[in-house]
Amino acid sequence: MARILSVHAHPDDEASKGAPTIAKYSAEGHGTYLVCCTGGEEGDILNPTMDRPDIRANLTQVRATELERSVKAIGFDQLDWLGYRDSGMPDTDSNLHPECFARADLDEAVGRLVALIRHHRPHVIITYADDQQGYLHPDHLRVHDISVVAFDRAGDPNWYHRHGVPWQPLKLYYSMWSRARLKAHHDMFEQLDMESPFDDRWFERPSLDHRITTRIDVRDHYWARRAALLAHETQVDPNEKFWFGLPDDAAAQAYPYEDYILARSLVETELPEADLLAGLDVSLAEPSAEDAA
Repeated sequence: MARILSVHAHPDDEASKGAPTIAKYSAEGHGTYLVCCTGGEEGDILNPTMDRPDIRANLTQVRATELERSVKAIGFDQLDWLGYRDSGMPDTDSNLHPECFARADLDEAVGRLVALIRHHRPHVIITYADDQQGYLHPDHLRVHDISVVAFDRAGDPNWYHRHGVPWQPLKLYYSMWSRARLKAHHDMFEQLDMESPFDDRWFERPSLDHRITTRIDVRDHYWARRAALLAHETQVDPNEKFWFGLPDDAAAQAYPYEDYILARSLVETELPEADLLAGLDVSLAEPSAEDAA
């Protein structure tokens, strides 16, 4: 079976971006791996019932435990931490912390990701887009920066000799929240005579819909989004309409897809795609015993 590796910035990003997609491929028997680049140390507590002194005093460990629950709910085979500190929102003092992800040496950070790529040998990597005008979080920008470089260096024997046997991934995708999905969910709220949380500000954000290459039908795995989000008790208020205002069946009916941009492909594939594995012959992508040695 194929192997898919997702790179995310903080605990909870894996829940809001691509959880149903990973649940789908995991259920089909494919290998699924998560790299979380930071510990989410700068995250606010957004669920009032969790805003307690004991939680605040141990937020990093609490968020790690929440991520482990989310990983189990989605069906990831393994979670790996890249080991950096949360950089915080733009133009905050946290951006200056010497251990934060945004200040990490690029080659070192790429090397850490390359080591994990060579260990898990994914055929597909999912990361963040090159255009993030809608949300310029330093850690999200950094996830993109290291992922596109690691995609090439993982297969290059001239890089990171101590980080394992070279392995070349075959496809690189950018995950995204499409304007089409926001509009479909907004319309469903109105159809059900419910107040929509999507005000004009959401539709003023730049749209990348014209770049969508790949739509994955996740209607049978939409439940994974809710289960993963609820695992992050400090970060997600279960009463928040933005996340849970629509029943899952209504949300999936309105827009049953998750959208991706195929950024790089070393195999031939016909666009638009309905499968992240389109064009892959996994048997040909496996190293021989001699190469692996």
